[in-house]
Amino acid sequence: MARTLIAGGTVVSATGRSGADVLIDGETIAAILPRRPEGGSGDGNGVGAGDGSRADGDGATVDRVIDASGMYVIPGGVDVHTHLELPVGDLTSADTFESGTIAAAWGGVTTIVDFASQEQGGDVRDSLAAWHDKAAGHCAIDYGFHQIIGGVDDESLAAMRELVDHEGVTSFKLFMAYPGRLYSTDGQILRAMQVAGELGAMTMIHAENGIAIDVLVQQALARGDTAPAFHSRTRPSELEAEAVHRATVLADTAGNVPLYIVHLSSADALGHVAAARAEGRNVFAETCPQYLYLTLEETLAKPGFEGADYVCSPPIRSAHDRGGHGHAADLWAGLRSDDLAVVSTDHCPFCTADRQRGRGDFSKIPNGIGTIEHRMELMYQGVVAGELTLERWVDTCCTAPARMFGLAPRKGSIGVGADADVVVWDPAAPTTLGLGDGRKHHMAADHSVWEGFEVAGRARTVLSRGEVIVDADRYLGRPGHGRYLPRSLSPHLR
Repeated sequence: MARTLIAGGTVVSATGRSGADVLIDGETIAAILPRRPEGGSGDGNGVGAGDGSRADGDGATVDRVIDASGMYVIPGGVDVHTHLELPVGDLTSADTFESGTIAAAWGGVTTIVDFASQEQGGDVRDSLAAWHDKAAGHCAIDYGFHQIIGGVDDESLAAMRELVDHEGVTSFKLFMAYPGRLYSTDGQILRAMQVAGELGAMTMIHAENGIAIDVLVQQALARGDTAPAFHSRTRPSELEAEAVHRATVLADTAGNVPLYIVHLSSADALGHVAAARAEGRNVFAETCPQYLYLTLEETLAKPGFEGADYVCSPPIRSAHDRGGHGHAADLWAGLRSDDLAVVSTDHCPFCTADRQRGRGDFSKIPNGIGTIEHRMELMYQGVVAGELTLERWVDTCCTAPARMFGLAPRKGSIGVGADADVVVWDPAAPTTLGLGDGRKHHMAADHSVWEGFEVAGRARTVLSRGEVIVDADRYLGRPGHGRYLPRSLSPHLR
C-alpha cells in the first residue's frame, strides 16, 4: 500500500498545534513525526511524486511527499447535517449524493452524515433503505445516516432499536415543526426520547413551535403579506426559544437523555441551551454559517422575489430585533464557550425555478440553502477575525461532530490509527465564493447565497482515507470512493 508523508506543516488539533509531519500508510495515519531539520520537500504547489528515496522516521521509504510548508494540516471536515436528494413534495433538493459530496470535498469536508427521512405514514426501515440506494456507489467521501422519525408509533419505536443494533444508525431526529408531515407531539417526542435513552442513542430536535408558526403564516397571508421576508417574520426567535426550552424539559423528563438541538439560530434559543448545560443536563447544540453571517435585511428582504433564494428554517434573522450585542455575536460567544458544540450546514439547496412556486405565497417556497462546500472556509473567517482559535475551528468543524456522533477516533482528528482524512489548509489563499467568473462554487444549485463573499484561506490538498481527492484546483476523486459508516454509540461527552 502507498505511503505518503505530509511534511513541513503545522498540525492543528482541537487541543493544540505543533510542527510535525504526518505519515500515512495506505488508508490510515501511521505516525505523527517530530519535525526534522530538512523540513518538507517539493515546490509548495501541491502533491509531489516521491521516488522511493525519502525516508520516514523509521527509515522506511515513502511513495510521495506532500509539501505543507506554511500550511495548516488539519483533520478532514465532518458535516453532520446535510440533506442530499431530499424529496419535498414533488421537488428534490438540488445536490445528488455525487454532486454534493464532490462539492464537500472541494471545501475540505471528508465525511457527511445525511438524514434518511420517514414522513408520517411511511416505514422507517423502508426510508433508510431508500437512502442507502441513493448514496451507494455515488459518494466521493465517506458518509453515514441519521434517521428522521416523522411518525412516532410502536412500529417506528421498534425500528429505532433495529437501526441501532444492525445498521449503525445511532441518532434520531424529531420535529416540533411542519404539522401534517413531520411534526410530533410532545408525548410522541417523550416516548421516542425514552427509547433513545434506553439505547444510548442521541435525540436530535428541530425546535420551532410549528403549531403557532402555522397560525402566524395564515394570518400574514390573509393580510396580503406574501413576500419572502415574511417567512422570517412569521417564525420569530421566541418560538424557536420556546421549543428549545420545551425540548430540554422533555429530555430531562425522559431521564436526562442526550439531546442535540439542530441549526440553532438565535440568542434567545441559545440561552435555554446554556441554562440546561449549566444544570448538568446532556444538552448540545449546533449552529450554521448562515446564522453567523447573514441577516434578513440583506437576504430575504431584497427587492422583488430575489429573497426567495435565502429561505431556510429556522429563518435568517433580522439585524433590528437582536438583543444585546445581537444574535450573531451571541452565537460566536456560544461557540467559544462550547454551549454551541458543532457547526454544520443544513445543506438543502433548491434551484431558482423551484423557488418560483412561492410567488404570491412565501409558505410555498421550498426551504433550504447550500453551504456544504463553504463551511470550513466561512468558519475559518472566525479565526481571521479573532472570534475563534485555530483549535476551536478544528473542534467545531471536525473533532466534536465526529466524537458526538460515533465516528471518533476514526474521523475528526489526526492520530495514529485514524483514517487518513487530512486537509492541507492554505491560510493565505484569497478566495471569492459564488458562480461568477473566477469564483468558487461546485454545488448543483444555480445560485449561491454566498455570492461575492471574499474569504481568506482554503483547502489546498484534501485526502480521503489516504487518497488525494482535491489538489491545487484539481478534483482527483471519483464517485464510489466514499464508504458507508456504521456509527457507534457515543459517550456524549459534555
